Amino acid sequence: MPPRSDEPRRDATGSRRGSVRGGTARGGEPRPPEPRTPEPRTPQSRTGEPPAAGPRAGEPRGQGRAGDARTGQPRAGDGGGISDARAYTPRGRTIRESSDERGGQRRTPRAGRSGDPFRPALQVLDGGRAAANRAGRREAAPTGRTGVIRTVPATAAPDDDEFADPPAPRRRPGRTTPRRTDAPGRGAPRRTEAPRRTDRPAGRRPVRKPRRPPKLAEPRRRLRLGTALVLAVFAVIGIRLVVLQAVDTPAYAGGGVGNRLSRVELPAPRGSIEDRNGAPLARSVEARYVFVDPTLVKDRTETAKLLSPLLGIPVSELAEKMKRQGGLQFRYLARGVDIAQAKQIEALELAGIGTHRDERREVPGGDLAANLVGFTSPDMDGLEGLEARYDDVLRGQDGRWVYEAGAGDLDAPIPGGYSQTTAPRPGSSLVLTTDRDLQFQVQQILSRQMAQTRGAIGAAVVLDVKTGEVLAQASNPTYNAASPDQSRPTDREDAATSFVVDPGSVHKAITYGAALQEGVITPDSAWPVANTITRGGVTFRDTHPAEGKKLSVAGMLAYSSNVGTIEIGDRLGPDRLIDYQKRFGLGQPTGEGMPGEASGRLLPADQWSGSSYGSVPIGHSVDATPLQMAAAYATIANDGTYVQPHLIKEVVGADGKRTPAAAPVTRSVLSPSNAAALRTLLEAVTTVDGATGLAAAVPGYRIAGKTGTGLRYVNGKQQPGEVGSFIGMAPAEAPRYVVAVFVWNPEGGGGAVVAPAFREMMGFTLRHYRVPPSRGKSPNFEVFPR
Repeated sequence: MPPRSDEPRRDATGSRRGSVRGGTARGGEPRPPEPRTPEPRTPQSRTGEPPAAGPRAGEPRGQGRAGDARTGQPRAGDGGGISDARAYTPRGRTIRESSDERGGQRRTPRAGRSGDPFRPALQVLDGGRAAANRAGRREAAPTGRTGVIRTVPATAAPDDDEFADPPAPRRRPGRTTPRRTDAPGRGAPRRTEAPRRTDRPAGRRPVRKPRRPPKLAEPRRRLRLGTALVLAVFAVIGIRLVVLQAVDTPAYAGGGVGNRLSRVELPAPRGSIEDRNGAPLARSVEARYVFVDPTLVKDRTETAKLLSPLLGIPVSELAEKMKRQGGLQFRYLARGVDIAQAKQIEALELAGIGTHRDERREVPGGDLAANLVGFTSPDMDGLEGLEARYDDVLRGQDGRWVYEAGAGDLDAPIPGGYSQTTAPRPGSSLVLTTDRDLQFQVQQILSRQMAQTRGAIGAAVVLDVKTGEVLAQASNPTYNAASPDQSRPTDREDAATSFVVDPGSVHKAITYGAALQEGVITPDSAWPVANTITRGGVTFRDTHPAEGKKLSVAGMLAYSSNVGTIEIGDRLGPDRLIDYQKRFGLGQPTGEGMPGEASGRLLPADQWSGSSYGSVPIGHSVDATPLQMAAAYATIANDGTYVQPHLIKEVVGADGKRTPAAAPVTRSVLSPSNAAALRTLLEAVTTVDGATGLAAAVPGYRIAGKTGTGLRYVNGKQQPGEVGSFIGMAPAEAPRYVVAVFVWNPEGGGGAVVAPAFREMMGFTLRHYRVPPSRGKSPNFEVFPR
């Protein structure tokens, strides 16, 4: 379909359609101009009433005006101009052309086209009248005007439907509709429909009910809904504010405080370790630690040079600690620094260097009882000795100060703000059974005697016979507990509880005590003793051969006869001997209190070989520690009652409350009479001419004891050299103290050291505790009775 032009449509002669000025009629013939005669205005025209629209009575439809389209004659009142322009429909036809349809019947433009997209708009312009309603009506031309016929009436009939399309006429059976012979064209006359039948009333086309326009939103409803929603939101906000301000205030206030809290740890001092008289062996003192923030150090070499003289650390080591490593901002330079030195460091105001409160473990005696006491880490954790064994007792419970502080430059406690302090609880202190003065002397004597040997290991123990308290327990070599990192691990061992040896001849006292208790022998027993004896293919010899003479029991102890002791063991038997070994405390830890105490080893009877019958009674094929052997001799000194040796006397709490240590384990091993008889027999070792223990005698005191020579095994392998030992008690008539000395010398000759060491230790012990000298002398022993 060609686009519609904005110019008015023209006919074949070039005249605009609908124009009556100088134009032609619809039939194509020229229309002569007619003089316009003005018509007088009537009152009706003044009032604006429209002229009669219907045809005159008796006139057929489509007639009543001059200039009918079918005759081609011009109609009166036709005029051109703007009126003609308004008469154009969107499809280019004038209203006059539309009126020629169906025999001049007037209708609105496009009234018969239900599919025209402009029809709703034209219906609105038509005053809302449907084409079906307008089909049977006709407007009358206004009086005195021959211009363009208006298609929109001034008033609308109430029964008109503005928006409804006229339904298509229904075809009925037997009725035909005359067809037009020619389609209406531009300038060509149109044929009208055949006149309706008069025998039936003209039917009115059904009117389609107009579609309802979409229902628009109700403003008042929207206003009410919006108001309700706004009020609900404000109500929820108000309720929440009330809850926050009245109900949840403490919780939110507390949450805010948490962001402003600062915490300061209040370290609890570690408990001290004291001797039986309250003298400190190890204690904690306040100190400072020096730290570095490597990210803030400007010149680490220059800083290290300034700190080295104060800390006693080489410059290279300090400079290495100050080296930057990623984002690390803290590293210790020194721990346990004296407060005076820390103040000097603070006065230097070195960038990245700071000090803070610390604790240092102080050992006043240096190496005094170091192998017993042990040491701690810089963080006050017990690592060895009693420090490790009783770490849970010595360690305190740190306190804490929690306070509310500001941020940034105002990082200080807020006056009146939150503040809570949990006081630290200092650790408890241990009171040992040792005597500091006696401990010092025993260590000095042992060290001095062992200076004659190289690579030797020595141990010395002093026990209180009645209570089982360890008055001194020394090891050599030793170390300074204040600087343990400068010692070897073997130097830090407690030899008295970890040094496992074949005790040798000192074990013979157990064999003789069991024989006396079992009635196998008596103090006066004697029999001929050969120089050697063989058991399991192994020959055992005496260092003081009897040459087959009768030898008394006292003589057997004085000369340490292996042959005589093996024969006593044969009379006892393995089972009874092992039973007494256990009663005397061998084969199990004493429970003294030292960590890592060795238990020793006893050879079960079912594992004895032929040679075991010769070696076990004389102290071989038996593993024991110096402390175990000292406890066995203390049993003899205590009238046959075994008392468990122990180091801890009491525990003193931070509040000063004293809690005694658990009572030691006791048991009866020998009868008092047999124990007394055995003590008397042991005096022969230090009094009989040529005896093995004459060097151990203490002037003014009766000494009962026994020498021994044993072996040392490490991981089942025998070590070179020998282990010399001497264990004795004094005064022999009423013993109060037992001293045991063991020395392993890889070059041999340990026995030459232990007896003199025992003499000095026992002599000092007796004088230290003001033990009066013995009133009587030791009995005279008959070694070779007749």
